[in-house]
Amino acid sequence: MKSESKFWQEVKAKLGLHFVLTRTDLVSISGWPDVVLYNKNGTFLTIELKVAQSNSVRLSAHQIGFHILHPKNTFILVKPLAASHSKLSDKKLSEPYLYKGSSVQELAARGIKLAPFITGWPIIIDYFESC
Repeated sequence: MKSESKFWQEVKAKLGLHFVLTRTDLVSISGWPDVVLYNKNGTFLTIELKVAQSNSVRLSAHQIGFHILHPKNTFILVKPLAASHSKLSDKKLSEPYLYKGSSVQELAARGIKLAPFITGWPIIIDYFESC
């Protein structure tokens, strides 16, 4: 199983208990995010899933363009892999990094050297619930 597919399974297990999730996989709309999330407040959010095998986060021009055009309620959820962060503790490696869509250009340029908006499932869940 590809690393992004494994990450989707983790996202579904963690967020699926709290929200309605739809995996989009739209190949006909370039740049459309991987997941649409609907919270109890009736807010839709989009999430682009990325696995970082190094410090860089590979975002296509279409994905960057989507987040530039839609900077609100859009997010990039990045799963850093162990090989890219050997100095971090195992706990930190298991936690995803959440970036706002409005920071997509800086994320594309700096990768996970850019400080995430928030890190860790409990905080991410609380934030998505509050949107």
